[in-house]
Amino acid sequence: MSAISDRIVDDAAVNEIFSSEELALFDREKGPRHIAIMMDGNRRWARLNNLCPLRGHWEGAEVLTDVVRAAILLGVQTLTVYAFSTENWNRSETEVDSIMKIFELYLVRKRQLMMKEGIRLDAIGDLSQLPLRVQRALNRTRQATCNNHKINLVLALNYGGRDEIRRAIGQILLRHDEKKIMPGELTEQFISQFLDTNQWGDPDLLIRTSGEMRVSNFLLWQISYSEFYVTDVLWPAFTPRELLRAVLAFQARQRRLGGE
Repeated sequence: MSAISDRIVDDAAVNEIFSSEELALFDREKGPRHIAIMMDGNRRWARLNNLCPLRGHWEGAEVLTDVVRAAILLGVQTLTVYAFSTENWNRSETEVDSIMKIFELYLVRKRQLMMKEGIRLDAIGDLSQLPLRVQRALNRTRQATCNNHKINLVLALNYGGRDEIRRAIGQILLRHDEKKIMPGELTEQFISQFLDTNQWGDPDLLIRTSGEMRVSNFLLWQISYSEFYVTDVLWPAFTPRELLRAVLAFQARQRRLGGE
């Protein structure tokens, strides 16, 4: 099986992701600025296609490239994807090691493509627990793309919503040791500045593939008012048009944010 390909195409090809008829349905002013995706179903897709589980992870990584390009065309400013949860360490050592190798290859081989496409890469989660080779690749790609501005691609790696809140509380306690924090200061805005996602804000739209109806410890604080879109499509079969369907469903909704 070959490694992750670069799939570099020219601008004209990128603009053919959607037809003019499809784009006519889309209202950029009503589209989501921040989308979070739970990329679920890699292993099930592999089983359905009589392939080894690793092939599902490879294909899932390739799909992400196409979805990021499509998100740029739809005016998305930030795309946060659930790549590896704190619970995923419970999988077999062989599978975890293979996934880490895919992360490393993705970060290295897609670096030039991210530069070409204007993608700024970042990550959330407890990154200190990742293998050093993955940390090095992540840091180099972050640095190389730090001045890009078309879209923020945020990888949730060794991420869990509960763990994020736990780490935020730890930071608040350290701040309290330096300068006493009064109860009235513990506003939602104050707490949010200690979360991993502080610089990007909360997602407008949460997409989950594979049809599962749960949030699986992803962005527990941030999705309080996000619109949910669940599709039965498994992640390796998710296409830019599936993304467009989710965005069109989002723009058809009336976001009340707790109001009537």
